[in-house]
Amino acid sequence: MTLVVQPLSPATWPAFAKLVEKHGGIFGGCWCISFHLAPDEGHLGAARYRAMKEARVREGRAHAALVFDGTDAVGWCQFGPTAELPNIRSKKAYEEGAGRLPDWRITCFFVDRQRRGDGIATVALRGALGAIGELGGGTVEAYPEDVTGRKVSRSFLCSGTLGMFEKAGFARDRKIAMHRWVVVRNVGPSAPPATSARRGSRTPRKRPTAGSRRP
Repeated sequence: MTLVVQPLSPATWPAFAKLVEKHGGIFGGCWCISFHLAPDEGHLGAARYRAMKEARVREGRAHAALVFDGTDAVGWCQFGPTAELPNIRSKKAYEEGAGRLPDWRITCFFVDRQRRGDGIATVALRGALGAIGELGGGTVEAYPEDVTGRKVSRSFLCSGTLGMFEKAGFARDRKIAMHRWVVVRNVGPSAPPATSARRGSRTPRKRPTAGSRRP
């Protein structure tokens, strides 16, 4: 099995859309848009969310590390500047303990139901961190679940697991739900590879502004 990571972009949108459609729109038609949404953009329906997601991709306002096996996308890790992903889980508890906002957020993963257990999420996370480095690096936050001592279906672990993030160099910051943590890591800037898989991306290679202290 040879896995390749490519950015979500207009060029890779068809493969992304094919994977989402295979799974009925993801979680009832979310189309991996929920973390982008403002409070007044909920409950718009799968067709609207598909159009919104595609528009963001074409405008360079949606980021993900897509994992490919051949020509098929088999999973992804969504990431982006904090302002791009304002709607996180356990937001009220998060804001109560928030200081300076991070430069980047990693908000969710999705893996083809036929490929779960193959390490796709780990590959996607590695690809997202590499992409963040190419885009200038900075402070990265994520919000994974601690599954220690309990059984949890992989289909419910869309935020990733605490163990996976700790293996990737993230440190625990604080708890924001019974099993959910804020984890943090700094990613330094890096040059893209000589033969870059990022071809077709419209995103400029510069570090985003962290923005205001609270969303």
